Amino acid sequence: MNPTTVLWVYIVLLVVGGLVGFLKAGSQASLITSASFAASLILCAIGVIPQPHLADIILAVLLVFFALRLTNTKKFMPNGLMLVLTIAALALRHVKL
Repeated sequence: MNPTTVLWVYIVLLVVGGLVGFLKAGSQASLITSASFAASLILCAIGVIPQPHLADIILAVLLVFFALRLTNTKKFMPNGLMLVLTIAALALRHVKL
């Protein structure tokens, strides 16, 4: 799978997660945060930001964020799920098939 395709799938899941957080819990922070990280990942995906590993750095920041939130809340949803998806996205972006 193409690393850019993996990134696009992750972006969609990130935005959907932010929307669900907003609609279910009224969390504006979830919506704003997911939209801002998605926007930066979109800039990486379309090549506006030319550094090839910046998307991986952003994903690593999200990985740490979701891991910290999971350890604080001890609830798998939504942070545990997003942690697993972030790990999968990072791994799939570097798998050579």
